[in-house]
Amino acid sequence: MNTIIPEGESLRKAVKWISGQLEENPQAPIGRLVSEASQRFDLTPLEGDFLFNFYRRKADEN
Repeated sequence: MNTIIPEGESLRKAVKWISGQLEENPQAPIGRLVSEASQRFDLTPLEGDFLFNFYRRKADEN
């Protein structure tokens, strides 16, 4: 699997936060986590879409 490193500190923090949330609760809804991360880290809609698609692809691979 290729690792994608997102640009921007806020986006990196959001990825780290979402990954931590999924470690605690693997069944957590991705949409809710992305929405909360978008608000917490003041992400743009495009960054939110990136996160949603990234975690969806990751879930589909497993």
